[in-house]
Amino acid sequence: MKLDLAKSDRHYYAATPEPELRTFDTYGYLTVTGSGAPGGENYTEAVRTLYRTAYAAKKIAKADGQDFVVPKLEGQWWVNSDEPPLSVPREQWQWKLMIRMPEVISAEMVSGATFERLTEGAAIHVMHIGPYATEPQTLAKMEAFMAGEGLVMNGRHHEIYLSDPRRSPDANTRTILRHPVRRA
Repeated sequence: MKLDLAKSDRHYYAATPEPELRTFDTYGYLTVTGSGAPGGENYTEAVRTLYRTAYAAKKIAKADGQDFVVPKLEGQWWVNSDEPPLSVPREQWQWKLMIRMPEVISAEMVSGATFERLTEGAAIHVMHIGPYATEPQTLAKMEAFMAGEGLVMNGRHHEIYLSDPRRSPDANTRTILRHPVRRA
């Protein structure tokens, strides 16, 4: 039977439309770091590299009797500026694209992308439904929740792309937004 993290780890891959505080453990990821606009040449090549690497790791695991469904694409986003992130031109955005790997995958099984173990810890976690262009409204809800709870950002903005934007109309696109936090 194939392991499907999206089904077996609902704590990680499910969210509500209202922000909530959750704690996340350490997980292994395939990662590629770069810069530029989402959908741009660098971004598109990074996505290809990640999926090529993920399917190669899956093939190794399957041959060892530990098959799995390749998990969803994720990304951490930031800017190298003191300006509000959404005011910085998209071509200047920095990103780390990621695909979470099951525990059976190790760095020794991976080539083509970096294998990293990342710990997010406490984070505000919310489901955004709709086009990426309307994410600022969901981000504002997250900011209000953080302020009300006495929390501040403690890491990079994190997104988990549950919908394939090539197949989902914008109105139905589902993206988990996550902000690592700490007490102010």
